[in-house]
Amino acid sequence: MSKVYTVAVLVGSLRKDSINRKVALALAELAPANLKLNIVEIGDLPLYNEDIDAATPPAAYSTFRKHVSSSDAVLFVTPEYNRSVPAPLKNAIDVGSRPYGQSAWSGKPGAIISVSPGAIGGFGANHHLRQSLVFLDVPCMQQPEAYLGGAGNVFDEAGKVSEKTKPFLQAFIDAYGKWVEKQSA
Repeated sequence: MSKVYTVAVLVGSLRKDSINRKVALALAELAPANLKLNIVEIGDLPLYNEDIDAATPPAAYSTFRKHVSSSDAVLFVTPEYNRSVPAPLKNAIDVGSRPYGQSAWSGKPGAIISVSPGAIGGFGANHHLRQSLVFLDVPCMQQPEAYLGGAGNVFDEAGKVSEKTKPFLQAFIDAYGKWVEKQSA
């Protein structure tokens, strides 16, 4: 039996009915047998501040770092805000990267899917996030790139992924499963 890799999934949108969260849940359902996707919540993380991270970090920081550190890989599902990632996602990245020299991200195979109601599918956020991942030593899957535009029409009335979009998500998560396995060998 092949290894099952745990994947920390970070959803950049905090909205209760977030399309990004729905995409993350759909990817978890479509994931190949070698991946187990777990959403790691980021909404309760205090803004990163080195002063409060000194001797006794906030419990939310420690819990978050533990979830990311104990995962084999990371997957980012993000909308685009002002041609970048939303502030809660950037904050989570900063929290996980500290204390300096003890990054929870280092060496974990990563991938990004940007999700937007707009036509270009969060292209700016996707590439801006890639810049941070280079510094964090997260080898990021290059292909297939995943920009999901027109995301307001991706789910049917029952909340299921449309038959038109499902093959795109399936191809992405299958490629990511192979990427994680290759990087972990």
